Amino acid sequence: MPEQNIISTNELEARLQKSENIRARDGVVWKDKYERTHTIAAARELPDGAAVRVPGRVTALRWLGKLMFGRIYDIGGEIQFSLSLGDIGEELFKFLKTNLDMGDFIGIAGEIYHTTAGEITVKGAEVVVLSKALRPLPEKFHGLADTETRYRQRYLDIVANKESRDAILGRFQMTRLWREFMWEHDFTEIETPILQNVASGAAAKPFTTHHNALDADFQLRISPELFLKEAIAAGFDRVFEFAKNFRNEGMDPMHLQEFTMVEWYSAYWDFNKNIEFTWALMQFLITKLRGTLQIEYQGTPLDFSKYEKLDYTAKMGELFGCNILDFDDAAALRKQLVANKMFSQEELEPLKSLPAIVDYVYKRKIRPNLIQPTFLYNYPAYMVPLARRNNDDARRIDMFQLLASGAEICKGYSELINPIQQLAAFEEQAKNIACGDEEAFNPDNEFVRAMEHGFPPISGVGVGVDRLASIIFDQPALRDVILFPLMK
Repeated sequence: MPEQNIISTNELEARLQKSENIRARDGVVWKDKYERTHTIAAARELPDGAAVRVPGRVTALRWLGKLMFGRIYDIGGEIQFSLSLGDIGEELFKFLKTNLDMGDFIGIAGEIYHTTAGEITVKGAEVVVLSKALRPLPEKFHGLADTETRYRQRYLDIVANKESRDAILGRFQMTRLWREFMWEHDFTEIETPILQNVASGAAAKPFTTHHNALDADFQLRISPELFLKEAIAAGFDRVFEFAKNFRNEGMDPMHLQEFTMVEWYSAYWDFNKNIEFTWALMQFLITKLRGTLQIEYQGTPLDFSKYEKLDYTAKMGELFGCNILDFDDAAALRKQLVANKMFSQEELEPLKSLPAIVDYVYKRKIRPNLIQPTFLYNYPAYMVPLARRNNDDARRIDMFQLLASGAEICKGYSELINPIQQLAAFEEQAKNIACGDEEAFNPDNEFVRAMEHGFPPISGVGVGVDRLASIIFDQPALRDVILFPLMK
């Protein structure tokens, strides 16, 4: 069982009694409002002598005879306050000393001053208890032993841990900046369905749910891609979406079943144009959020002032000892890998399709070694059935991925707009599904119908928001940049 915010019976009874004392004095324990003049962050910017009315949660208390110092907190930070018996009166001073606890919410009216130690402080003239906390704040919320509890009781983690608070606030600032960047480049933010007849647009196993009113099964979105491209067909020139996606697959520090992606699509761009745009976006976000393009992720320096490029097909050819474009049969490719003594037959047997085998090798032999920002390009056509075939070799697609610290940040490509090729690609995916590949693309005939009505040239990109935030803010797991991560 995860560690909980345990409270003893005696402490609970004591706090309940204090709440009754507050009720007897004020008439109401849990107040309905407070006329605030400043947030804590705003109060900290004021000059000495400025009048304030500041509410917050009590995070520290220290009684020194006729004087008391404490701290209150809101999401913008903390500020010290002081109360003296002479300023607030003996009755209120004694009442607070007896009934105020860590975790309570209070409102303080007074003025700003600096202590002799130089700390900005609110000198309280009026104090009201706004809400009584029946459970105490945790004394410690750090360390691996408390990890699950921190995620499960995130509201306490945010209060207790500045690092957690900064990462979460940074992630939300990132999404705000991201939206501004997209709108400034003439992209329109739209919304697409989460419940879908066919969840397609990525190689992933979907979640299934039942719609009672329609008496039909639907799948949760694994990608907004197909609908976003249909929006381009409708006449939107550039579109994007912050999309919650759901993939019923493995869970580890860099993969969650519920996650956020940004996908964008532009008419008349190719994948090279999108590489330029993606890199400009990455540099914009990192510079704004970190103040430099040289950052550190989990002890490893990353330099986002430049990037490397790597030919995916060529690199895989070096590993396989052959041209992977020459294969059209999964059994033959497995045989080649076993003959090269790269993997055993037992390791490869569960992999039922060419894309599954190639991706398996890539994730174990190439991806972990790509530390500095790297754009991979030139992929086999069978890897992504929605990508445009290369003009010079139809066995390849015009696709790229950006990686850093061994993690995939984004994937993009020139989109396939040929409905004849799209239908054939979906039929190939259907064969992979029939062979047992649960993560093959689900064919979508309605999407093919839309393409038959005509698509312009399109290029699109999908970026994992959680993963990018974890790298930018140097957090070891995706859950560290998600406010309320899914827990068992």
